[in-house]
Amino acid sequence: MKNIYNIPLIERAREFYGRKAIIDKYGEYTYGELLDSAKNVAACLLNGKDDIFEDRIVFMVPSSFEYVAIQWGIWLAGGIAVPVSIKSPLPEIEYVLDDTSAACFIVHPDLTEKIQSLLHKRDTRLIITTKALQAKSTKLPVINKNRRAMIVYTSGTTGKPKGVVTTHEIIGSHITTLIDSWAWTSKDYILLTLPLHHVHGIINVLSCALWAGAKCEMMEEFNAEKVWDCFLNNDVSLFMAVPTVYVKLINAWENSDSIKRGKMLIACARIRLMVSGSAALPVNVYKKWRLISGHSMLERYGMTEIGMAISNPLHGERRPGYVGKPFAGVRVKLVDETGEVIKEEGVAGEICIRSKNVFLEYWGKPEETKKTFRDDWLLTGDIAVMEGGYYRILGRKSVDIIKTGGYKVSALEIEEVLREHPSIAECAVVGASDPEWGETICAAIKLENKKSLSLKELRDWGKEILSSYKIPKRILLVDSLPRNIMGKVTKTDVKKLFR
Repeated sequence: MKNIYNIPLIERAREFYGRKAIIDKYGEYTYGELLDSAKNVAACLLNGKDDIFEDRIVFMVPSSFEYVAIQWGIWLAGGIAVPVSIKSPLPEIEYVLDDTSAACFIVHPDLTEKIQSLLHKRDTRLIITTKALQAKSTKLPVINKNRRAMIVYTSGTTGKPKGVVTTHEIIGSHITTLIDSWAWTSKDYILLTLPLHHVHGIINVLSCALWAGAKCEMMEEFNAEKVWDCFLNNDVSLFMAVPTVYVKLINAWENSDSIKRGKMLIACARIRLMVSGSAALPVNVYKKWRLISGHSMLERYGMTEIGMAISNPLHGERRPGYVGKPFAGVRVKLVDETGEVIKEEGVAGEICIRSKNVFLEYWGKPEETKKTFRDDWLLTGDIAVMEGGYYRILGRKSVDIIKTGGYKVSALEIEEVLREHPSIAECAVVGASDPEWGETICAAIKLENKKSLSLKELRDWGKEILSSYKIPKRILLVDSLPRNIMGKVTKTDVKKLFR
């Protein structure tokens, strides 16, 4: 069969033409309907041209069939897809438009009022999704696998967000790694609750499902009760989420009666795999979820720049608190501050990655790109140890490794211990500048309902299980911890609480 699209993810859709691909709140759609709609979007973008040659197309569309059709249409026209969250504040949207020098901005009609003020400042072409989807298809360009395909912006925890550029070949490598490792098939049915401006939702869930010929149900916003209803009423076989989501699902289970809990357990038994990522999975959440669902969650490690690199096994031991071993085709090493390779187990070092999944560049930032690599190894900025062949993440070098009194301390390690305190529901540990200690260990703490906790009580409790230099010297009781849209605690905002 002649290769029409030359984009592997889209090309494969022809094999599943009549099968259901997407379910959203408006209806159910086949792979054929997805292909046809994507070609219409491409025609709208081409607007008489033969190719848009890597024009950056920013799009802001809710999680739905339309989102996928827009993304695929951008690729079919030869453009670079740049997704932004529908919840992004205007300054963030403006930053992306300016940073990419976007040629077009595709927006859902419900969101046009939100972005009107941005359009007066620039010549960016505005396209409403309804118009894009109604265009008449036309001849499409041939797309080389090495062409830039997508720019996904980092969370910007250490300065301005950077646009991570991937090619069609890199995206294909991301997908096939996960297809093989987690045994995706066309029989799978996955529920998507993750935001679609992050690789977790875009690649791990949506793209893998469509590559496999599986069915993907798309939920615009996470709602714990609706997720449980989907588990109860549909043949969901896969679920992937962040730790915060699992916490909310646990809370919903705890608020259900015994009859419904029994039905929930039966529903979970039908699911073959549950995955957690994007933030460290607290051991207590892992254990509680296993108790109520029967599932040992598969925790994995990845980042926008590398896709997924390390994972607990599909079959075999899944260790709570560990992210597992490298995927096939991924090379991992730990290095010390001098760049020397750490060979012994239990010694902390920065994770370095070499694989076909590594990103191409930061958009418009050649120096930043160069600094990220050393001898063709990507420096992740994440600190880990290897223990018994499994990697355990200690945190970001920039915010989670605290230098206090001559010691290097993992904030994640302390948080894991603090969560065992009967009065603590959630916590975040950071280092605050201190003239005597270099940094002093501080903890922002959300208490369990009607519980109380003083610094003295916490320190007295901590002496039994933590080295003295690891015990927080300052605490702050908060109603909630600052989080980004992925549910990850924003440590830079936590640090501000202790200034």
